[in-house]
Amino acid sequence: MRGGMNAPVRVCVAGATGWAGKAVVTAILEAPDLRLVGAVSRRLAGADIGTVFGKAPVGVRVSADIQTALSTTTDVLIDYTTPTAVKPHALAALARGVAVVIGTSGLTAADFQEIETAATASGLGVIASGNFSITAALATHFALFAARYLPHWEILDYAHADKADVPSGSTRELAERLETVRKNQLLRPVAELIGPAEARGANIAGSPVHSIRLPSYIISFETIFGMPDERLSLRYDAGPGAEPYVAGTLLATRKVRKVRGLIRGLDRLMFAPGAS
Repeated sequence: MRGGMNAPVRVCVAGATGWAGKAVVTAILEAPDLRLVGAVSRRLAGADIGTVFGKAPVGVRVSADIQTALSTTTDVLIDYTTPTAVKPHALAALARGVAVVIGTSGLTAADFQEIETAATASGLGVIASGNFSITAALATHFALFAARYLPHWEILDYAHADKADVPSGSTRELAERLETVRKNQLLRPVAELIGPAEARGANIAGSPVHSIRLPSYIISFETIFGMPDERLSLRYDAGPGAEPYVAGTLLATRKVRKVRGLIRGLDRLMFAPGAS
């Protein structure tokens, strides 16, 4: 059930005690136009979310599951959980009349289609982004713009060694969206090459994507456009903190109740007509 547009937005955060979730919850507690009403974390269920972070109690108990958390009247669910949990969470929220902001990576195009269908049918909004960093959104926007003029590209996807999903949500999203701009022109088909086809990376929506998983990387992606005698590289690098993802997440949280259906990509939200 959604409250009035001028009242504080009532927010539940799934994955509230995780790396990104903790930073988002902290920012919500400090924002006068947002009100934290729910938090999900199986490991710390029953605790006050304030005391979990070593602060004074805030009157919000951590729930073990999404259904319990959403039993409190909620306007927006923010999800920073796992690839296996996020779709059921989103569908459960939409079924309860709650808009959704998805920061979890690992969903496929088919998953997003299912979520979009549910959102449209319920007249609600979902804003999803593989990376809610404003800087990453700009890197994506510039790559999509470059693809209008440059027909050859490949993508490098960097992350820490124990990241489970390949490629990252940011990179998968970028590859799938580049295909909507134009068809990538591979100068030699993979089938004509000598050697392991895997050496050319995974084909994601026509883009060769190379996932690198090594210590010292956090999240990075690079789109390389090649032309005769010249090359353009657009690269985003994140540091170890979760702070870069907070501003974009809160921007989406403030806008999602005006959305109907699915917006995929923070840059689409930032550069939509009339966006401010």
